[in-house]
Amino acid sequence: MFIFECSTKEPIFHPNLKSTQMPFTPDHLQQATTRKELIALAHENNINIDKALDQIKYEIELQKLQSELVNLQQWIHKKQLRVAVIFEGRDASGKGGSIKRFIEHLNPRSSRVVALNKPTNEESRQWYFRRYIKVLPNAGELVFFDRSWYNRAVVEPVMGFCVKEQYDKFMVQVPEFEHMLYEDQVKVIKFWFSISKEEQKKRFESRAKNELKQWKLSPVDLKGQQLWDNYTRYKEQMFNKTHTSFSPWVIVKANNKKSARLESIRHVISQFDYPKKGESGIETSPDPNIIQRYHRGIVQIDI
Repeated sequence: MFIFECSTKEPIFHPNLKSTQMPFTPDHLQQATTRKELIALAHENNINIDKALDQIKYEIELQKLQSELVNLQQWIHKKQLRVAVIFEGRDASGKGGSIKRFIEHLNPRSSRVVALNKPTNEESRQWYFRRYIKVLPNAGELVFFDRSWYNRAVVEPVMGFCVKEQYDKFMVQVPEFEHMLYEDQVKVIKFWFSISKEEQKKRFESRAKNELKQWKLSPVDLKGQQLWDNYTRYKEQMFNKTHTSFSPWVIVKANNKKSARLESIRHVISQFDYPKKGESGIETSPDPNIIQRYHRGIVQIDI
């Protein structure tokens, strides 16, 4: 399948975009051999050319960034580094979709996703961090956490899944826990995917209508809108008490899924100096309008 480059030069096709992600059909792409012809087809078939160009630009950028990730992973494996990338945020903020783009082309032998279920009866009687310690990255491994130990900082107290004593103990211990990881040279990157209340509602409604995504909806998700302000309060407390110089929070403005995916990948890439960095020709520094290190004065969209 083919896709055109955003350029006036020929050829205008690029060989890796999935046709299901394009407003143009395979027949359209067979008919057009120049950018001008493709634009004419768009007008004839009432295709939004700006939307098509936006999708094309996104796919090309994503492919190049994923090639950077492949090079980064190889270097992490060679150097036997341990890297953990944490994805936190409200329900439907795009954590899973971003992780999917991160791991799409990585070697599964030295990368994995951690998405733990609720603690078992036995785990609930253990030190809270124990079950997370067991899944931390091994030497040469890149691990993506689809939610993490920070469940206890926001979701659990909001939903009543822990008592105040458990919450207070966690908030005291988590900076110490992360400092131990830092001292042991485990690189931890903490993302908070930030969306507005209106955008969350829109995504919930979209999930409810999509048979392939209905499984993502849960009673906890649906309460997210009702308990929005409570989530905000606990989220702010989490930032204030667990944002440190050795383990900072990175805010991702995620109302736009595509930019959130691209810029979060860019941020991870920007944290390392590895051979062949930038050979794809893509910008490897994140957009500061999308990716921001947390500070109290930051303007947030999920307040």
